[in-house]
Amino acid sequence: VTTFKMPEDFGSVLDRQVIGPTTENLIKSDFPVQSFKPKVQIAFQGLPGQCSQKMEIERRRRRYLTFDIAQLLANKGIDSNQLMPRHHDLDNMPTIEEKKDPVFPIYLPLKIFDNDEYDCRTPEEWISLGLEPGSRDRKPVPGKALLPTDDVLGHEDPKSQKLIYKWIDVGVLDYDKETELYLVHKTDKNGLVRDEEGRPILNGGITPEG
Repeated sequence: VTTFKMPEDFGSVLDRQVIGPTTENLIKSDFPVQSFKPKVQIAFQGLPGQCSQKMEIERRRRRYLTFDIAQLLANKGIDSNQLMPRHHDLDNMPTIEEKKDPVFPIYLPLKIFDNDEYDCRTPEEWISLGLEPGSRDRKPVPGKALLPTDDVLGHEDPKSQKLIYKWIDVGVLDYDKETELYLVHKTDKNGLVRDEEGRPILNGGITPEG
């Protein structure tokens, strides 16, 4: 009897038997699913006719995905590349006739305007979004950071006049309470957060060796 004999390449047979579109998430990501969910301050169960918490979370998630911080700033006439302080080039300072704006360079750091009173999550809560239920490993949290396009020169001289800063997709790995700074890592062309050997970066990049 050969009717019920299992073919050796049974997996390939199933792959060919695809009927209609699949609901499976085929996008590979190093970010947890819950890290994309916004925080919503409404009751889990609402009255009949009112929007449920689950539906409101999904509505806001889709709405936030349509926002682009670079475009939002550009709409207000803000050049993101000019937000980063640079070394003063006194030899090439524009005159009043050449420049409509004040000739003095930007001198107030962004930290002066930084305010976290209205943040929906604390830094610790943001980092904890990388924890998945049942897992001890903490994955990166998706975000955007204003970083130089040239990594080598950016590390050597972050204030170089030659650098171009852009909003880049990153994975947030850790947070330092003393400096109030986040540790981020650029995503690759596939949107993954990997080390030099192509392995996912977990627990802020801390290995058993340190």
